[in-house]
Amino acid sequence: MSTSKNFLRHSCATLLTSLFLAASGLALAQVNVGLPTIELKTGIYRIQAELADNPKAREVGLMNRTTMPPNSGMLFVFEQKAGHCFWMNNTKIPLSIAFIADDGKIVNIEEMQADTTNNHCPKAAVRYALEMNKQWFSERVIVPGTVITGLPKS
Repeated sequence: MSTSKNFLRHSCATLLTSLFLAASGLALAQVNVGLPTIELKTGIYRIQAELADNPKAREVGLMNRTTMPPNSGMLFVFEQKAGHCFWMNNTKIPLSIAFIADDGKIVNIEEMQADTTNNHCPKAAVRYALEMNKQWFSERVIVPGTVITGLPKS
């Protein structure tokens, strides 16, 4: 009889653990984990950027994250130059975004509030966009025309 009770307890514990992990997985499903990183540079600053270079990674972006290290960001790489616009739906941390031309020059920089649906667009067709913590660029006096090096070749 005690063997049956132990089996039942073990089965219930396994079921509860499985349900918890499944629920946790749903909550984390929107987080881009395991993306490759790339080192970018601008002036004296080094940036560790996660690489969002496919449709799924670009779609999820930095959604549902609550923090990002100071010199880290996410580089969005598109196959075609275009007016790729961004919004902050389900993005919990405020960000700055630099839209970058093929030659590495920053076209424009936008400040973005967390969890909003306002569009933030480049002033010219671009292939790259770099998201960093809010005001990262302005605090380092990085402005349009500044060059970002280390961008992947398309």
